[in-house]
Amino acid sequence: MELHSNWVCPVCLDLLREPVTIPCGHDYCKSCIEACWDRREERGKYSCPLCRKSFSPRPVLRRNSTLAEVMLVKKLKKTRTQQASPPAAVSRASQPDVACDFCCGTAPNKATMSCLTCLASYCPAHLEPHSSVPVLKKHRLVSATVPLQQKMCTKHNKLLEVYCQTDQKCICYLCAIHRHKSHCMVSVAAGRAEEQKQLIASQRKVEVRFQEREKELTELVQDLKYLKSCSQAAVQTSDKLFDEMISSLKRERTVAKQLINAREKRAVARSKKLQLQLKEELTKLRRRHTELEQLSHTDDHIHFIQTFQSLSTSRDSPDWLPDPVVCPKRSFKTVTDSVSKLRDDIKRLVYDNRPRISASDCCPDE
Repeated sequence: MELHSNWVCPVCLDLLREPVTIPCGHDYCKSCIEACWDRREERGKYSCPLCRKSFSPRPVLRRNSTLAEVMLVKKLKKTRTQQASPPAAVSRASQPDVACDFCCGTAPNKATMSCLTCLASYCPAHLEPHSSVPVLKKHRLVSATVPLQQKMCTKHNKLLEVYCQTDQKCICYLCAIHRHKSHCMVSVAAGRAEEQKQLIASQRKVEVRFQEREKELTELVQDLKYLKSCSQAAVQTSDKLFDEMISSLKRERTVAKQLINAREKRAVARSKKLQLQLKEELTKLRRRHTELEQLSHTDDHIHFIQTFQSLSTSRDSPDWLPDPVVCPKRSFKTVTDSVSKLRDDIKRLVYDNRPRISASDCCPDE
């Protein structure tokens, strides 16, 4: 006995359990069709999930006894087959964002498309009639990215098919008739087209802005590299100039030291020469004093006169001795004053030029 399409429930896609037949002639699991119709209880309309035929009021489900017996045999055979070779299980680890409205059970399949005509979402298996049944091919299908409930009017439970340009929101046709009667309205497709133009314009602005900012960033990076290069060159040049100034000052310091040492040597040599001269004169004066002291005690008048006259005309006489040249006090104040003035001039020069150095080659925002 081969598996027949009539033995598979169009909702759960499994062998029929407690098969029932609805007025259009299609068979379903009793629990599957009841679950589908229970979800549509508030609408008051019930339809066949396969052929979409509507019924009102809710049909009474009739048990298909013949099909139930066949299903019992098939289930026994399927159980034996599964025990011999269990098929790969479908993973239900994660709950899909949008569930299929026709998958019954606690873990429905993930819906891939939503029908805006049927107002239902379908997994690939339950979507198949929309590609095979002629009347269903005309329905509007969209990707099941969000639940259909978010596309329904919360007040009238109708599809949001109208775009109110005045309030800039999607509304249903009943809202358009009553609450938005005097507003400017278009279809959601026309509203999307208008918004799409604005989106494209915004994209172009963003692209232009992005290119401008990208160019500015590139220029900024290049400027930063150039700034670092100039900074390193400026530091090297400044170091060189300051080294030259320091070397020049060191040379001037050496010259000042040599000048002071030379003056010191000349003053010392002259002072020593004067010391010898003064010592010789002291020796002569001491000897003259002794001679005069001895002459003052002689009682020979003639000898006194002759000797005194001889001593008075002698070159050792004080009248004949040259006056000693006294060495003046030496001072190096002129040199130190000159160095002090040089220091003050350098300080003043540095102070006067510091603003010019700080203001040169500054960044615009400084």
